[in-house]
Amino acid sequence: MGKNGKVWLAGAGPGDAGLLTVKTKQLMEEADVIVYDALISAEILSQIPDEKELIHVGKRCGNHSASQEQINEILLEEAKKGKEVLRLKGGDPFIFGRGGEELELLAKHQIPFEVVPGVTSASAVPAYAGIPLTHRDYASSFHVITGHPRKDGTRKIDYASLVQLRGTLVFLMGISSMKEILKGLIDAGMDKSTAAAVLEKGTLAEQRRIVSTIEKLAEDIKKAELGTPAILLVGEVCTLADTFHWAEDRPLGGKQILITRPKQAGLRLAERLRRLGAQVIELPSIVTETISPNPALDEIFAHFGNRAEEEWIIFTSPIGVQVFFEQMSQSKLDIRMLCQRKAKVRFAAIGSATERALGTYGICADLVPKVYSAGTLGKELAVQAARGSFVTALRAAEGSQELLPPLKKAGISVDDVPLYRTYYKSHRPLREKISSMLDAGEIHAVTFTSASTVRGFVNTMKLENYSNILAICIGEQTGREAAKHSMQIRIAKRAAIDSMVDLIEQELKE
Repeated sequence: MGKNGKVWLAGAGPGDAGLLTVKTKQLMEEADVIVYDALISAEILSQIPDEKELIHVGKRCGNHSASQEQINEILLEEAKKGKEVLRLKGGDPFIFGRGGEELELLAKHQIPFEVVPGVTSASAVPAYAGIPLTHRDYASSFHVITGHPRKDGTRKIDYASLVQLRGTLVFLMGISSMKEILKGLIDAGMDKSTAAAVLEKGTLAEQRRIVSTIEKLAEDIKKAELGTPAILLVGEVCTLADTFHWAEDRPLGGKQILITRPKQAGLRLAERLRRLGAQVIELPSIVTETISPNPALDEIFAHFGNRAEEEWIIFTSPIGVQVFFEQMSQSKLDIRMLCQRKAKVRFAAIGSATERALGTYGICADLVPKVYSAGTLGKELAVQAARGSFVTALRAAEGSQELLPPLKKAGISVDDVPLYRTYYKSHRPLREKISSMLDAGEIHAVTFTSASTVRGFVNTMKLENYSNILAICIGEQTGREAAKHSMQIRIAKRAAIDSMVDLIEQELKE
């Protein structure tokens, strides 16, 4: 690539992370620095790896944090440093996104660039409102017009031609000039009873729509107090929203949920919630770090299976399972090491997720407690383990203190081996955005799958008051930790992801 880096000008779509293109998602993982707009949703921001350098250049009506010229210079400067730069823009960068302007300076300085189209709000937002832009009974064409003024403050819209087209009209960035646009259409001969709509925050959990006529729309919008971002839609297809609406009809449609599990561990929960229609913000309030080198684990590899007639291995998380087998592989060992020694080897898992993780390595758990908690696991294993057996607990360095006492009380020898540490981490732009959303009541629930995720969330957010947070907790111990901060506690019937999802549905339904 030479001395200079490269810039990717990419569209992030209108806000729903499910509408990100595969290529843009890949660039979010690979770029050195990401230059992003104000309209990039919290859900999409939460999918950017924590270690990425972020530059916020958000521009919104009446509040410009960076001029267009400054943005152009930032892209040039970062590329000249040899960095791979992702310019992340809402919608599609070439549809009224000033994408061409941002490339002019790069082209002048011979900086390599690529353009990655995005899903435009012109089509996605009406679709999420149940409004087809074309329908053979209503409109055979659609036309996208910017309502934003030119640099000199003037607008040049040929209303007469638009009226003659008899197609669906989509005005982007036209809310501030809506009265002028509607008057222009009426003055050009459009019937005052023509259907029109304003669609606010389309594809997001907070999306709203008002369907009216071009004569009454401005008054209706004022009553409903709709704001930006929003698009103006004109055409008889708007009336189909009452028949074709769907986004808000999903079980968790219109709900926004914050999950705090480590990113990989939270994938299944996020997928389940999104399938039910929720918008999911991923805030991995704790991050895991493998302990390596790990002399205590090396001792286990050397002596396990030779200390008693029956030996147990306890796992208290899927991450622990993964780390153990990764470390075993790095030591040039495999499952035969456990099976070829004199002891009968048995496995215990704290819950169903950990049990499934073991299953991926071809191992069936001999014990999964009825209640998925460290204390119950210790008590049940103390009963089931043979007299004189030896137990090895493989878990986090900050593991629950409730696990070992029942085993020691029963006279069972125990090795407590830490495999990984947890620490708190979150990038500042996401934290600030989430904080403002919590203040505005835009986040309907926060999920916690361990006491450490509660501590990580509190350490990350540093809020003055947590009493308005609906905390969906996986178990009693997690609930007790959340209660320390006066959150509104709800505890799943079973310490399992499916049970948490059921509880969320129950709590958030109308």
